Amino acid sequence: MFRNSEKNRLASFIGFGTSFKGDISVKGALRIDGEIEGTIIADNLIVGEKAYIKGDINVKNASIGGRIEGNINAEELVEIGSKGCVNGNITTAKISIAEGGIYNGKISMDRKPSKIVDFQPEQNNKFI
Repeated sequence: MFRNSEKNRLASFIGFGTSFKGDISVKGALRIDGEIEGTIIADNLIVGEKAYIKGDINVKNASIGGRIEGNINAEELVEIGSKGCVNGNITTAKISIAEGGIYNGKISMDRKPSKIVDFQPEQNNKFI
């Protein structure tokens, strides 16, 4: 899923059977298994298979196993699992949709310039 680091540890959890109306802002990872209506801002978002979200999402990474009705803006990656369903537009650098995953909307791929340095082989004239 996401790279392991201190800031990506699960910071907040909304469990199955819980419903919430309002905006949520979380530093770190947020896992949702319940129902949310509102805007979500987090570093990483994990949407469980039984979860339902109605609202826009702004994250670095999103892993979606449930249902979302709203737009997703992810800096790095959006993963839609085999039971995931997204109805809305997605803006991200990378996207992965598993077989069985459902997506209805427009995808905008915003690739940031690569910081890869190309090294040239050293010219050695000893064997010429």
